[in-house]
Amino acid sequence: MPSHAETVGGPQLPQERRIVTTIPGPESQALQARKVASVAQGVGTTLPVYVVAAGGGVVVDVDGNSLIDFGSGIAVTTVGNSNPRVAAAVAEQVAAFTHTCFMITPYEGYVRVAEALNRITPGDFEKKSVLFNSGAEAVENAVKIARQFTKRQAVVVVDHAYHGRTNLTMAMTAKSMPYKSGFGPFAGEVYRATASYPFRDGETDGVAAARRTIDEIEKQVGADNLAAFVVEPILGEGGFVVPARGFLPTIVEWCRAHGVVFVADEVQSGFARTGAMFAMEHEGVAPDLITTAKGIAGGLPLSAVTGRAEIMDAPHVGGLGGTYGGNPVACAAALAVIESIEEDGLIERAQVIERVMVERLTAIQAKDPRIGDLRGRGAMLAVELVTDGTTPDPDLTRAVASAAHQQGLIVLTCGTYGNVLRFLPPLSMPDHLLAEGLDILESVFASV
Repeated sequence: MPSHAETVGGPQLPQERRIVTTIPGPESQALQARKVASVAQGVGTTLPVYVVAAGGGVVVDVDGNSLIDFGSGIAVTTVGNSNPRVAAAVAEQVAAFTHTCFMITPYEGYVRVAEALNRITPGDFEKKSVLFNSGAEAVENAVKIARQFTKRQAVVVVDHAYHGRTNLTMAMTAKSMPYKSGFGPFAGEVYRATASYPFRDGETDGVAAARRTIDEIEKQVGADNLAAFVVEPILGEGGFVVPARGFLPTIVEWCRAHGVVFVADEVQSGFARTGAMFAMEHEGVAPDLITTAKGIAGGLPLSAVTGRAEIMDAPHVGGLGGTYGGNPVACAAALAVIESIEEDGLIERAQVIERVMVERLTAIQAKDPRIGDLRGRGAMLAVELVTDGTTPDPDLTRAVASAAHQQGLIVLTCGTYGNVLRFLPPLSMPDHLLAEGLDILESVFASV
């Protein structure tokens, strides 16, 4: 019987960790020297191994090393790198045409993606969609749509939020370094409220946490001035923070009572990543607008805003768009991604990955008090590393990540305090590689 990776993964690469040089190896080091000489230094690199192939649960570099991938290109290659369905759909579309601009001479692929998004996103109401290129672009356009619909200007976001790198979305993002420092002034009419962060605020009652946040908004912004409340259902770059149960439903209820558009930023958490098609489904509520990107098209640049038809139709004709928005090749990839999720049981696969990883990480945490919190959903999990029970320890986090990299395991860091290890394995990862990656983590925590 073929493995999970062989049925939904990328090119038929050996699904094994293989270390033949130091990490990074000599060829990668040579390429990194060329990168330093030719690419603007503002573009950083977490792990400078230069990739020649990837698929299933591995990334292969120019030196022949095969690394276990717990990063998925920051939650992008959820269905597997070079997923066979995606690769075939892209090849067929490239051979037909690569671009016409949907605003000039449209094509069916864009319409089909919109139809699919309207079908699979939460909410039993009439929806419409619009396509863009990046997550930040989707968030920015969601704000434009909400402002047009409400005829209000203010936008509320929460502590620890990340929404992008454009001027408006930098204003919406909480963390200064490296995302905002020195790049202002930023867009106005953006206000920040307290997030639900149970490990740090000690509040496990989500309704009470939401009432605290709402009180801040009413005092500092005023509901009558507020166009949109924008929030990630699981905070991404802020540390994979899962709000206390009841927080989001209470916020949504307040938004509905005051004519505020509730926007769920599902750029990182969408498309089966959390063990549901979208993370808002865990909360049992449907957002007015939902922004998507990352996992939407298997690695091709595409994003979307989907939501209530009456809100989506608020902007005037010509008010939304962009030259590359809804590129036909990316649309073909997105349709293949959705097909793969639905036909290959990837939502259920994310749930299996969660069970396996939580069991192992819980066992590691029981032996290591430096792991202050284990949280997340599906294949979107994280551990927060601390000293003295609560003090953030970014140095330890960097050391653990570096040691894992040296052993051939790609892991990412995040968090407002830089002290969170996040795990985003592709859903195509076979069981034996998942277990081996967790073995590496256990040995690293024992040795660092």
